[in-house]
Amino acid sequence: MASIKSVAIFCGSKPGFDPAFVSQAESVGSYLADNNIALVYGGANSGLMGAVATSALRNGGEVIGVMPTALERSERIHTELSTLIKVDNLQQRKAKMAELSEGFIALPGGTGTLDEMFEMITLSQMGQHKKPCGFLDTEAFYHTLFVFMEELREKGFLHADYFDMLIKSSEIDSLLNQMNLFTHPHT
Repeated sequence: MASIKSVAIFCGSKPGFDPAFVSQAESVGSYLADNNIALVYGGANSGLMGAVATSALRNGGEVIGVMPTALERSERIHTELSTLIKVDNLQQRKAKMAELSEGFIALPGGTGTLDEMFEMITLSQMGQHKKPCGFLDTEAFYHTLFVFMEELREKGFLHADYFDMLIKSSEIDSLLNQMNLFTHPHT
């Protein structure tokens, strides 16, 4: 697989309580910019979303925000984006982000982040795309989720091939290296 040139980042619109979350989001933004990887994200200027976008922009990166019009008031739109795409709703946001990116990364976040990432994983399982899905495991944020996913596999609710598709690392360079090497099990 050729190197990923655009990645969708799903993450919190809040910063979380651990300063390491914001720090690593900023590191992700600068890493993407330094490696000429376009950032596709939700378009907000708050929380981890704002941190990753601002860092990418400060380092000369391309940042594409996808904002549902229904959220424009509650989520402040980042005013310095390379491109802002407005859509009608969250479903269209996810579809547009999937269309524009070559892979998906979840940073820490809440139910919205999990919804976005698990939709991409499910679409991959259904053969709708063959793009890598990675979890940036900042401060072991996703540890218990992966324990749960292992339990799903052990109890027969998640096929082993699909579990093996899930990529996890605590470092962005390692995560993207694994994503660049990803081969969908049903290729």
